[in-house]
Formats: sequence, C-alpha cells, structure tokens
Amino acid sequence: MNTSTSMLPHHRLRAYGVALELLRAVRAAKITDRDMRDQALRAAKSACRNTAEASGRVSRADKARVYGIARGEAVEAIATTEIAIEAGDGAPEALPQVLDRGNALYALLSGLCRAR
Repeated sequence: MNTSTSMLPHHRLRAYGVALELLRAVRAAKITDRDMRDQALRAAKSACRNTAEASGRVSRADKARVYGIARGEAVEAIATTEIAIEAGDGAPEALPQVLDRGNALYALLSGLCRAR
C-alpha cells in the first residue's frame, strides 16, 4: 500500500504507523491459545482502527475521546500478549518488540489525548 500520496489524515499520523507495527509485533508472538490470540489481535486491530478514526474526527474533545479508546486497546493487546507468553502460549522472543512498539504507541496516543 502506497500511502505517500494519500490525503487521508491517518496516513500522515505517526501513531497510526506505530499502531500497525504493534499489530505486526503481536502477530509475531505466535500466540497458540486460540482465545488469547483472538483477544490480543482484536485489541491490536482496534488500536489501529481507533487511531485512524480519531484522526478523522473534527472536534478536539471527540478526537481525544477516541485516541483514549485506542490507547486502552493498545494496553489490552500488550497485556494479553504478555500473559500468553508468560503462560507458555507464545514466542518469548517477540515480547521485547511488543513492549517497544506498545510503549511508543502509548506515549504518542497520550500526547494526542491531551493535544487534540
């Protein structure tokens, strides 16, 4: 997907790119427990969707609300992946990337919650 010429607001937002990186990291954890994998992936996807949605909102309050939802979903994806790995249901070598991208996304979304 070539987003370099896109006029869509989420393609210009660093947080959206980091949310996609978090999704990739959660997938790389190869969670074997079906329910945990489903929950982690749904939360990571929701973080991506809500980050994109918030960028298209108009009012600052509405943007902040949806960025806050995205932040909560990111934390859920990270925690679910951590729990799965701790339980022996995922690839431990994937955890550093999940935490790195998760921390980066959390920080970006926290700023957007305040600024927007």
